Amino acid sequence: MKLIIGNKNYSSWSLRAWLAVKQSGLSFEEITVPMFGEQWESAKQQDGFQASSGKVPILWDGETVIWDSLAILEYCADKVGRERFWPKDDTARGMARAMVAEMHSSYHALRSECAMNIRKRFEGVHLSDACKHDIVRILGLWAEARARFGDGGPFLFGTFGAADVFYAPVVSRFISYGIGVPGFAATYMEAVWEHDWMQSWIAASENEEWVIEQYETAPGEA
Repeated sequence: MKLIIGNKNYSSWSLRAWLAVKQSGLSFEEITVPMFGEQWESAKQQDGFQASSGKVPILWDGETVIWDSLAILEYCADKVGRERFWPKDDTARGMARAMVAEMHSSYHALRSECAMNIRKRFEGVHLSDACKHDIVRILGLWAEARARFGDGGPFLFGTFGAADVFYAPVVSRFISYGIGVPGFAATYMEAVWEHDWMQSWIAASENEEWVIEQYETAPGEA
């Protein structure tokens, strides 16, 4: 298996796919292609990118190719057992699936205004009402998941799983942009941030030399 990803500092979808494959326990080769750099346009024309129309992440497993982060997670779950990713309880699993699907398709204001930038700590950020609405919605979902299903550990559904994989970049965004959160959310965010895999990703992002200028300025920042 090989996983093609973008810059670890900026690529939130790459982080999700990488965490998903790590969660599977399967061995894989990691290939990082810096987005929007000199290599980007030429790399997108190579055979490894063709199935995704030049987007990352992409997982290759022999002749099988998967080019979407949620599809990558589900493919890994099929290979190793879905219980490694999803809660066993039907009700908890239903909510976890809905949360992951909502993350996959929603929160457009948060994504556009607060691009993932793990290395950066922004100040003087002014968010739109739409972005604030996204944040409130996410915090509400986190609160419900933790209250109803979080007894088994510090993560959304107790143990680390698909929901945490998909909301890990949101944790990074909240930290980078100084988003104020209630105590339960701060505790959850710390658990995600301090996870061994996240620490490995963070360390790698800090060692990257690539800078994407368009992601270095926050909304309302001078």
